[in-house]
Amino acid sequence: MWLVFTVEHYMQADFGVFGIYPREISGLVGIVFAPLLHGNFNHLASNTVPLLVLGGSLFFFFPSIASRVFLHAYFFTNILVWVFGRPFYHIGASGLIYALASFLVFYGLFKRNFKSVIISGIVIFLYGGMAYGLFNLDDRISWESHLMGAVVGLVSAFTFSKSSLNP
Repeated sequence: MWLVFTVEHYMQADFGVFGIYPREISGLVGIVFAPLLHGNFNHLASNTVPLLVLGGSLFFFFPSIASRVFLHAYFFTNILVWVFGRPFYHIGASGLIYALASFLVFYGLFKRNFKSVIISGIVIFLYGGMAYGLFNLDDRISWESHLMGAVVGLVSAFTFSKSSLNP
């Protein structure tokens, strides 16, 4: 994210056209690139810490499933935004962040082991306010990414909590 933002800044370019543009073939490229693109420094900075904390928690506490969960969060969130989003360019990593937070919260509720429940509680304490982002009325903010990320996290948590291949 930081590398892309730096290149965009020094080239004085706008890579926003590589975001997700729903239901347009040209917008499919955003499924891969949208989480790497940010509108400004504040957007990038506000996505960096939660992504590091939540992603780091996922990989530290659940290493056997972390890669699969991360890929689900990354791609399925963006696919759903492409299918259901409003017709404008959706950029940023917030959908991924919502998916990771939702996964960590619901995994503990579904798995019901001590470690997972504690992690759920900590994520709720640190990031519970993110729930307000599901109902954001600012036209410039992709609440669709937030909502689709939360849904993907919930479904992934349910699926992986029932699998015998994880802790």
